[in-house]
Amino acid sequence: MELSTFWFIVLGVLWTGYLVLEGFDFGVGMLFPVLGGKAFAADAADAEKRRRVLLNTIGPVWDGNEVWVLTAGGATFAAFPHWYATMFSGFYLPLLLILVALILRNLGIDYRHKRPEQAWKSGWDTAIFWGSLVPALLWGIALTNVVRGLPINADKEFTGNLFTLLNPVGLLGGLVFVALFLTHGAIFVALKTDGPIRAEARGIAAKVGVVAAVLAVVLLLVLGLGNGKAASWATTVVAAGALVAALVANARGREGWAFLGTAVTIAMAVATYFLILFPDVMPSTTNPAYDLTVANASSTPYTLTVMTVVAAVFTPIVLLYQGWTYWVFRKRLTAAHIPEDVQLSVATH
Repeated sequence: MELSTFWFIVLGVLWTGYLVLEGFDFGVGMLFPVLGGKAFAADAADAEKRRRVLLNTIGPVWDGNEVWVLTAGGATFAAFPHWYATMFSGFYLPLLLILVALILRNLGIDYRHKRPEQAWKSGWDTAIFWGSLVPALLWGIALTNVVRGLPINADKEFTGNLFTLLNPVGLLGGLVFVALFLTHGAIFVALKTDGPIRAEARGIAAKVGVVAAVLAVVLLLVLGLGNGKAASWATTVVAAGALVAALVANARGREGWAFLGTAVTIAMAVATYFLILFPDVMPSTTNPAYDLTVANASSTPYTLTVMTVVAAVFTPIVLLYQGWTYWVFRKRLTAAHIPEDVQLSVATH
């Protein structure tokens, strides 16, 4: 196997890790105004405890989950510099919006508890919600457009604009990502909590999961009919079956199996994207001769060799550490685990 092909597969694995792990973080953030809102909360105090429970489900892991996308971006830059240059220049505005949204979400997670005022907390809750929804939607639009193809000229430059990305197929991809992450996040909440929130999260997952299944099947069929292969059709079938199995397990109260099902669904959806894409890394809708491929967009063999050695040494360490983190924080949470807010007073002299 050529090293360029190997690193194309590695990028698929990195994106899978990011979307599976950060996907439930986004889902939990988008559920903030639902599970922590008037629809389920008895009063303002109950709503606050619910939101703190939701935050604590992802509190120990969200920042580690986010590192996967940084690794994917760095690996793309080193292994496929032409792909990186074309993609990051063409997607400059969407990527900027994603970055701003992630910054606001992260600030919300770290800062909402710094002051007791409800207005302060509500503002950061809004940042957490939009900081989860916007990246989920834009990642779906961006990655779907990469697979679908973009106007690229002979100089490997993107010749479209923001509205080029907002085409029907791209928007459908964004909606699929949002629905899948909502389902994934709701099942994660059910897996990590107990009491009323657990049952309510399962109910949300059951409803949103059906929407996600319909939208995902339509999207993968549209992409597959354009450039599908036997392997991509196989992963499409597995993705659909895993999502159905997840919804059945969720209905039976087996959240662990349900979470595994949505994780496999997202992983197989990413595999479908990369299988449809290969051997291209970014097809050109202007002229097939301008396609960026695994061969013409890759770095030098020396660079790829050094990257392979480094990855072989450090990847197992990172995976073991992250797995240990999930093991340590594996127990369920309830509102009873959340202490009352402490009102700080300023001493006067």
